[in-house]
Amino acid sequence: MAISGKLTFPGDKSISHRALMLAALADGQCQITNLSTGVDVDSTRKCLESCGIKIEEDGSTLLINGGPFQHPTMDLDCGNSGTTVRLLIGLLAGQGIKAKFVGDASLSKRPMKRIMDPLTQMGANIKSTKEHLPILLESVKLNGIQYSPSIASAQVKSAVLLAGLKADEPTTVIEPIKTRDHTEQMLLNMNADIRINGNEITISPFKSKLSPFNMFVPADPSTAAFFAAAPTLVKGSDLVLSDVSINPTRIGFFSVLKQMGGNIKIDNERTECGESRGDIHIKHSELRGITLDNEAIPGLIDELPILAILATQAEGITEVRGAEELRVKECDRLHAICSNLLSMGASITELDDGFIIQGPTKLKGGKINTFRDHRIAMAFTIAGLIAKGEIVLDNKNCVNISYPQFFEALESVMEKHD
Repeated sequence: MAISGKLTFPGDKSISHRALMLAALADGQCQITNLSTGVDVDSTRKCLESCGIKIEEDGSTLLINGGPFQHPTMDLDCGNSGTTVRLLIGLLAGQGIKAKFVGDASLSKRPMKRIMDPLTQMGANIKSTKEHLPILLESVKLNGIQYSPSIASAQVKSAVLLAGLKADEPTTVIEPIKTRDHTEQMLLNMNADIRINGNEITISPFKSKLSPFNMFVPADPSTAAFFAAAPTLVKGSDLVLSDVSINPTRIGFFSVLKQMGGNIKIDNERTECGESRGDIHIKHSELRGITLDNEAIPGLIDELPILAILATQAEGITEVRGAEELRVKECDRLHAICSNLLSMGASITELDDGFIIQGPTKLKGGKINTFRDHRIAMAFTIAGLIAKGEIVLDNKNCVNISYPQFFEALESVMEKHD
């Protein structure tokens, strides 16, 4: 078996969330093509529609008419999407909207204090039970602040910037480590009054609505990472991933894979609406271990599960530190990675903030506990390509959160020989 051919993917999840929300602020109609097909992004769409935003479909393109926002008459169900709830609370706080935010059992366990603190400092009236969902947002006017998050989080940054669009004074966010910058780039493209100086971003209140845009959403590099790992691991493989986002704040995984010895080349680079994309060409590679610390982690937080799979086949030790944020994702991903790899025969040690893997080791098949986490399900499906024996996921459907077509796409590039 080898992995070969060419794949295209639905749009990046992070960009899709933000494109929908910012289109809702535009002065006119925006067109978005290649939006993510994941359930998370559909949660954002439905929440915006509940707030009075008109969204129509024209073939593969969405047409979004900017504002005005309305108080929703029902709870805003954010499903499993942390991006939806955190960014939307910031957006709607700035719009003076009263709303109640709810989510599924997993999202209801995820920390919300990280956005509640700065938004409360801005004057937002936010009520919750033990700083988790459900959250009630009351309608108030906001003031501008200067805020330095204690953790590097693009969601926190974006929530504060979106709220700052309608504050009475400029709002500044100073990041401890640079995180994905989709919100800033899209605001720049929409002619917002935003200034970026390294890790310091200042947004000034806008006097009118933002300029509308037409956008093709590049493919999700986090999803692409799983398909990049497949040809890297399987001998004789050669695969092209088309139209993938190559935003510098999002290609941490591919940079790390190159450092490990991965055979990667990016062709056909172009930029639209402030977002770059290109075609990523990957071939089978012999890998070596690598050490990653907290400086590298924000740029590949969603890709660490598949990076761990790659590390089991790399020569030497791979050590990951500073990744405690994985414990409060859709599940405790550090535990999920380590427990499942141990059951497959990998040499892995779980740390409070990461893991240590000694490679290479032969992996064996067996039952995988996905913990209902799409990234875990995808990563261990790829591990199954090189395992001796079949991999059985306890919940295949959780991939629908980000990429419902995951299994069909993988099957389409698997060459099988008699």
